[in-house]
Amino acid sequence: QVQLVESGGGLVQDGGSLRLSCVASGRTLSNYANGWFRQAPGKEREFVACISWGGGATYYSDSLKGRFTISRDNAKNTVYLQMNSLKPEDTAVYYCAAGPRVSGLSLQYNYWGQGTLVTVSS
Repeated sequence: QVQLVESGGGLVQDGGSLRLSCVASGRTLSNYANGWFRQAPGKEREFVACISWGGGATYYSDSLKGRFTISRDNAKNTVYLQMNSLKPEDTAVYYCAAGPRVSGLSLQYNYWGQGTLVTVSS
């Protein structure tokens, strides 16, 4: 079992930045690929970014590429999502997930955090 806890969300102005963290406990995070997903009010959960267990491969939603960066520090059992040039449409609950393979599909992930809310004001 892996427990994931996200942090770093909050209120930020249009154009601002935030860095989300996802800390794992229970098992070594380096055994897993990780993904970030988000869900805006009234919308489906959508893929944001994912990273392989070693960090050598990263993938992004086409619409977010260039503004968001996923990274990991396996020594700290932590995955990060750096978000720059935030827009009001980025407002959502952001979820961290862990699974056996890197993927943009939420069904590929076995473990999920509770989410952290990001609100971008205009």
